[in-house]
Amino acid sequence: MIARHHAAGLDDEDEKPDAAPRTASHVVDKHLFDARTVLITGQINQELAKTTVARLIALSQVSRDPINVVVSSPGGHVESGDMIHDIIRFVEAPVNMIGTGWVASAGALIFVAVPRERRYCTPNTRFLLHQPSGGAGGPATDIGIQAREIIKMRDRLNRIFAEATGQPVEKIEKDTDRDHWMNPEEAIAYGLLGRVVARASDITG
Repeated sequence: MIARHHAAGLDDEDEKPDAAPRTASHVVDKHLFDARTVLITGQINQELAKTTVARLIALSQVSRDPINVVVSSPGGHVESGDMIHDIIRFVEAPVNMIGTGWVASAGALIFVAVPRERRYCTPNTRFLLHQPSGGAGGPATDIGIQAREIIKMRDRLNRIFAEATGQPVEKIEKDTDRDHWMNPEEAIAYGLLGRVVARASDITG
């Protein structure tokens, strides 16, 4: 049978019964890696953070050429957003951030991990800043601890956004007391966004 396979022009890879088939997902992942592009879409959670960080580190190891990170997220787990935010700043390769759809909450935390001139968005993107929320439960002493931790997290995030936008911390505190939505033009004026782009060739970094 093997001899006939070779005669028919099949290579050794085809003869391996346990070889994994190339799925559409594998093909897309390979092209994204080759394009040095990472997608952060949907809810921010620990699994997404793990996958995103692994890809960022791998791409930075392969080359110091810029990495494009595309973000479209309603937010989610703040500590998972922290993980991605910090590793974007940690890797040696420069990162371009491209917001699309919506960039909200922990998604906005990730978005501001890069310098303002590397923050882009597509024309119909919306941005949302707000303070973190938590579902405190359990004994009264634990509820008190959780409440204090949420306040510390809120203050830390406000400082991050103040530094990233150039806005005073007091203004960030006031704006994030309730949901603060911005369109691209408002986000540019606020200091959250660098530039609106309509096509890939518009990204200059």
